[in-house]
Amino acid sequence: MQEQRMQVLLGTVKKLLRRGANTHLSKVLAKIHPADIAHLFRFLDLKEQTLLFNLIPDKSRVADVLSELDWSAGAQLLEKIDRDTIITILHEMADDDSVELLRNMPDEFADEILAEMQSEHSEDIEQLLGYDEDTAGGIMSTDVSSLHQDLTVREAIEALQDAEEFEMVFYVYVTDDHNHLVGVLSLRQLLTVPATTCLKDVMTTDVFRVRLDTDQEHVAALVAKYNILAIPVVDDTGKLMGLVTVDDVIDVMRQEATEDIFMMAGTSDEELLYGNRSFRIARLRLPWLLTTLFGGVVTGSLMWHFRVTLEQAIALISFIPVITGMGGNVGGQTSTIVVRGFATGHIDFPIIRQVFLKELRVGLIMGLVCGVAIATVAFFWHHNLYLGLVVGIAMAVAISVAACMGVLAAAFFKKIGIDPAIASSPFVQTVNDITGILIYFSTATFFLPHLS
Repeated sequence: MQEQRMQVLLGTVKKLLRRGANTHLSKVLAKIHPADIAHLFRFLDLKEQTLLFNLIPDKSRVADVLSELDWSAGAQLLEKIDRDTIITILHEMADDDSVELLRNMPDEFADEILAEMQSEHSEDIEQLLGYDEDTAGGIMSTDVSSLHQDLTVREAIEALQDAEEFEMVFYVYVTDDHNHLVGVLSLRQLLTVPATTCLKDVMTTDVFRVRLDTDQEHVAALVAKYNILAIPVVDDTGKLMGLVTVDDVIDVMRQEATEDIFMMAGTSDEELLYGNRSFRIARLRLPWLLTTLFGGVVTGSLMWHFRVTLEQAIALISFIPVITGMGGNVGGQTSTIVVRGFATGHIDFPIIRQVFLKELRVGLIMGLVCGVAIATVAFFWHHNLYLGLVVGIAMAVAISVAACMGVLAAAFFKKIGIDPAIASSPFVQTVNDITGILIYFSTATFFLPHLS
C-alpha cells in the first residue's frame, strides 16, 4: 500500500515538474512527510532535485528533509544555494547533522560557511568536526540535557519542561559541580518518587557511557546489547560532552553494513558518490580484481606444474571447475558468517578457537557428503573407481580447508586492524582456488598409476 502511494506521489511530482507548476508543487511538499520527500529525491536527476529542494516551503522543513537524505546528496544540494540560506538551514539542524553535511562539502567551502556562522552553534559544530567521524565524538549530539545532583525531583521536572532545545529527553543525566556524569534516571523514576527527594538519592550511579574516541561500531553494539535509547559520551575525566541517540545508531549500523557489503564485493561505498564516472568506479574495483587475476595466474601455473598428471589422466579436467567452485563457495559462506559475527559482537578472539573447530566440523560434514556425491558421478561417468576416489577425497579435503580458511582469513584481518569484510569474496575465493587445485592434483598424482 505504501509503495503504491509513493509511486502515485512520484508520478504527481514529476508531472508538476514538467508543467512548471511550482506553486502547486510547493503546496504538495508542505503536506508530505520529510522522509517521503527525501525518498522522492532518489528517483529524480540533480536538476529536478535542485528545483524541488528550492520549493520546500520553510527552512525547518528543509532541515528535516536534509536529515533524511544521504549526506553527500544533501551537501551537493546545499552547494547550489546562497550561503545565507545555507547558514539559516544549518541553524535549524542538530549539531551532529550539520557536521555530517559539512564533512561532505569541499573543505574550503565548509570553512567559509563556518566562518560566516559566527555563533555558539558554529562553535559546537567546529568542536564536533575535530573528532574522528567514525568515533562517538564524531556522531554525538552536543544538545544533551543534564541536571545537578543536588536538585529535588520537583526542580528537575520544572527544568525539563524548559528543555525544548535538546534533541531528546528519554533519560535524565545527573552531573556534579564540574559537569562530571555521576548518575542517570528514567522519566518513569522521576515521576514516581516524592517531589522533595534529591536526585542524588534516587539516581542510578552505574551509567552506561562511552568515551569520545570510542569506535562508532562499539557504540552501536552497546546500544543494541543493552536496549537503551541513548548513550552519553564523556571525556577522559568523565565530563559529560554529548549524547549518541538510537537514530544515530541506526545510521551507523546501516553505514557499517553497507561498507561491509561493498568490501565483500571488492569495492567501496564511494561508488555511490561517483554516479556515472566510469574511470573512478573502475579504480575502486581494480585492486581486488587484480588480486583475483594474480590468483588465477598462480592457479594456472599449478596446473602447468601438474601437466604430466593431466596429460596421463585427461578425465581429471572434467572436475576442475567443481573443485574450485565448491571451495570458493564454502569459503565465502564461512567468512561472511565470521565477518558478521565480528560486526555484531557474537564472535571475538576469546572464542575464535571454538568457531574454528565448529566450522571445521561443518566443513568435514559438507565435504564428505559432496565428496561421496561427486565420486559417484565420476565413477559412473568415466567408469574408473580410482578417479571417483580422487575426486571424492579432493572435494572433501578442499571444502574442509575452505571452511577453515574463511575463519582464519577473517580473524587475521581483524587482528591486524583491517576490516575483516575485506577478507571475503575475492580474497577467500582466490586462495581457495589455489588450495583446491593443489589438493586435487596432489591427490591425482598419488593415484596416477591407477588413473591411466
